[in-house]
Amino acid sequence: MKDAAPQKIYLSDYTPFGYRVEEVHLTFRLAPEATRVLSRIRFAPNPEATDRRFFLHGEQLKLLSARIDGAPITPRFVDGGLEADVPDGPFLWEAEVEIAPAKNTALEGLYMSGGMYCTQCEAEGFRKITYYPDRPDVMATFTVRIESDMPVLLSNGNPLGKGAGWAEWHDPWPKPSYLFALVAGDLVNHADRFTTMEGRDVELNIWVRPGDEGKCAFGMDALKRSMKWDEEVYGRAYDLDIFNIVAVDDFNMGAMENKGLNIFNSSCVLASPETSTDANFERIEAIIAHEYFHNWTGNRITCRDWFQLCLKEGLTVFRDQQFTGDQRSHAVKRIDDVLTLRGRQFREDNGPLAHPVRPESFVEINNFYTATVYEKGAELIGMLKTLVGDAAYKEALDLYFRRHDGQAATIEDWLKVFEDVTGRDLSQFKLWYSQAGTPRLKVEEAFENGTYTLTFTQSTPPTPGQPVKDPKVIPILVGLLDDTGAEIQPTTLLEMTQERQSFCFEGLSARPIPSILRNFSAPVILQRESSNAERAFLLAHDTDPFNKWEAGRALAKDVLTRMICDGAPADPAYLDALQRVARDDSLDPAFRALALRQPSEEDIAQTLFDAGRTPDPARIHDAAETLAQARAEALQDLLPRLYAEMHVPGPYSPDAKAAGKRALQNTVLGLLSRLDSGEAARRQYAAADNMTMQLGALASLLTIERGRAETAAFYDQWKADRLVMDKWFGLQVACAAPEAAAETARALTEHADFDWKNPNRFRAVFGSLATNPAGFHHESGAGYALLADWLIRLDPVNPQTTARMCSAFETWRRYDADRQGLIRAQLERILNQPGLSRDTTEMITRILEG
Repeated sequence: MKDAAPQKIYLSDYTPFGYRVEEVHLTFRLAPEATRVLSRIRFAPNPEATDRRFFLHGEQLKLLSARIDGAPITPRFVDGGLEADVPDGPFLWEAEVEIAPAKNTALEGLYMSGGMYCTQCEAEGFRKITYYPDRPDVMATFTVRIESDMPVLLSNGNPLGKGAGWAEWHDPWPKPSYLFALVAGDLVNHADRFTTMEGRDVELNIWVRPGDEGKCAFGMDALKRSMKWDEEVYGRAYDLDIFNIVAVDDFNMGAMENKGLNIFNSSCVLASPETSTDANFERIEAIIAHEYFHNWTGNRITCRDWFQLCLKEGLTVFRDQQFTGDQRSHAVKRIDDVLTLRGRQFREDNGPLAHPVRPESFVEINNFYTATVYEKGAELIGMLKTLVGDAAYKEALDLYFRRHDGQAATIEDWLKVFEDVTGRDLSQFKLWYSQAGTPRLKVEEAFENGTYTLTFTQSTPPTPGQPVKDPKVIPILVGLLDDTGAEIQPTTLLEMTQERQSFCFEGLSARPIPSILRNFSAPVILQRESSNAERAFLLAHDTDPFNKWEAGRALAKDVLTRMICDGAPADPAYLDALQRVARDDSLDPAFRALALRQPSEEDIAQTLFDAGRTPDPARIHDAAETLAQARAEALQDLLPRLYAEMHVPGPYSPDAKAAGKRALQNTVLGLLSRLDSGEAARRQYAAADNMTMQLGALASLLTIERGRAETAAFYDQWKADRLVMDKWFGLQVACAAPEAAAETARALTEHADFDWKNPNRFRAVFGSLATNPAGFHHESGAGYALLADWLIRLDPVNPQTTARMCSAFETWRRYDADRQGLIRAQLERILNQPGLSRDTTEMITRILEG
């Protein structure tokens, strides 16, 4: 165990830094083992601060010299940095430090990836580069000089000049240190230009390793579309003369929005039809948009402290969701977003890692880059927009940009612009930011004398540190249908503010069929008694695309639950409803693919747990397999025709229409493979000219425990492509039978191409193991032990990735006593490791104590 518990940091303890930073000049003399960083920083007293302690963060730095106003000083080293005595007025701080990028395996600060220098400073990586007040509310302009024999030398802002062995950059926009970036390497660029609505001619570059330049065109197109969209929808134009993106192989995150120099995990920017799936293309489009949108919601306006992380992330996720919906399909995008929310955030909200969208405390901020901050944070923005309306939302955002440009803002600042625009009191809405947990929304109905009454009761279960919850504002979008499927009450907003509240619809000639929580208007769990007949009716007739899909999903979950708990056979009514969806050519193929998708085993486990039952992963898996076979047999007459009709002729295009057809075709292929022992999948694999169809065929084969020859051929074909190999590693574990999953993962860790220090490769194997529920939770405990072994090994090298992977254990209390005992033993084994990182210590402790 640790000698002392890591110290918590509290939101309530926030105080401004005692000094303002007026300008920063940095010189980097790059060398793998001994990079020199020279800093010249002008400080001045902060009139808004009362604490004049001069403290600079610094970790793993070798201080070579320090001066104040030219005079050498000897600072006092304290925990987490240094402090010094400084003049009462403005002064110049100068320091020279030495760091070793080649030894920085944690991938934060300045490190090396395949011979390239790069940085990752969010959240607290800049303190590993030089001594500085490394906090988001300290903003300054940066001028950077890079000295190196690398051919490409990049930093934030606009270029000032370059020569043999050097380059200088200046960022005129004040920024916090977490947005600092530097890249130096042997790179080639895919270049383009964009003219903003203000007439600024902007140079655009995507920088990659030689050989990857052919995979940049889609990313560049997505960037230009993002820039145009932000101008048209939010009125935000780009504000520098150059915008650079760099692809990096070793990266803990997806991408980083550093001002003018976005650094991307290679998997989130490189794309080609041969090596990337439709899902990859859509993800790349969304992430490029997300990081670009941060230029205003994150960079120009940043967060005052890390407790306000949701201010920039929740808003920017909402913006990238809007963008994707506009580019593709709002209905399909909404369903995808809710699947992600329920699969990741609801699980988080209902377990030991539950925390508010704006936490009250943390030990390690890296552990709060969570689905709650991002996805639930975005849901709060969507609810706010629903409550105030589109026009008021736009007016409030315009005011937000005018009022807070160049500032480090808070959730209070954000809500205040909406209050000022609308005159509303949002103090109750603010509870969404401070209370953890997913509300349960129970519905009761009554019909009498032409009046239909819906009565809602809201409750939120206790979460760690928050046993009692207050009622929240919940926007509930409702429509009413008659028994022919005609809509007799169009979508109406009901604004719930009390613990129990009724809403009446008058003048009805017959009892209606309600469509409640349309477009998933609030992140809640809807609890309402409903028959499978009504669900089938809504699946056939609901005019709201989300609730149409939701009805089918609820029907499937009910069928699976009865199969697991009662041993019931697959309900014929469900199979009939499935056939109607499959035959409905009026539906978007992408929507049909989602509607035909079976609920995940993880989803069913959570559903059983919420109902007070202990889920058995093995029984869930067996029932899911039985239902999948029944679905295939029920649709067997339709599947060949539907498969053929979804064929997309001609050259590959990642557009939404073609991608939707391929999604449905691969969904059908998965069902066909259960009937023909994989013959159609083998043909598709052999004929595939794009990764979507090739990987879809391989997945179908592996799911039915076929495809050994294709798996070997896939490796031979793609072993030189690191990103495709991540797919190869992950797919084998994800599709493995429960009894073979842990052994499959273990065997792959012995493969020559398994680089456990690369976050993408590590996540490919162990992230896939964790998302194979019956395999990971096999009664032997082999999955638990294997993951724990590797987390122990990874923690000294990369604590950030280790801590995030610990979340695989977060649902441990939902299972039976034997599995709980096996998991607890592994968690305690990890926690007892000497020298365990602060990141991992916090995560394991929260999981055990929650």
